[in-house]
Amino acid sequence: MSVSLYDLSVGSYVQIVDASIGFIAKGAEHAEAQGQSQDELTQLRLIDDMANFIFQVECIGHHSLGAIRGAQAGEFAPPPGLGEVSYADLQAYLDNTAAELKALTEDEVNGLAGGRLVFKLGGNEIPFSVENFLLSFSLPNFYFHATTAYDLLRANGVQLGKMNFLGQLKMG
Repeated sequence: MSVSLYDLSVGSYVQIVDASIGFIAKGAEHAEAQGQSQDELTQLRLIDDMANFIFQVECIGHHSLGAIRGAQAGEFAPPPGLGEVSYADLQAYLDNTAAELKALTEDEVNGLAGGRLVFKLGGNEIPFSVENFLLSFSLPNFYFHATTAYDLLRANGVQLGKMNFLGQLKMG
């Protein structure tokens, strides 16, 4: 069995985005059970100089669907910033991300193989092949931010375990 660019990227993205939707829903349930505003969770940080929960969730979408859109356009840049949004807005953002990822076809994504992409960061431009961008930049960032969002909720008392992070495994 060969593994395609679609399997390596979108297949992985969908698994973890769906899992993130699940653990973020558990965060909302936990806040409600504790009499805490869900929106307080949006400002969680692991340490003062680290980006907040909003940014972590934004990056889950930016380094998945945004990475594919960047590969399609040949250009990628840091996320624009969602600003101060509600917890419910973050849930809707991830729901939309999941729906758009699932709407991508294998041919559409596999057709990006061999393409070029430039990552623009300030005045710097870093050239990538689409494959190298997705596998060495996008996926590591995607997992980092999904893990950080999970950890923020876990550190705030949300009862989560590894399966909440892993989501639906691909069996067989």
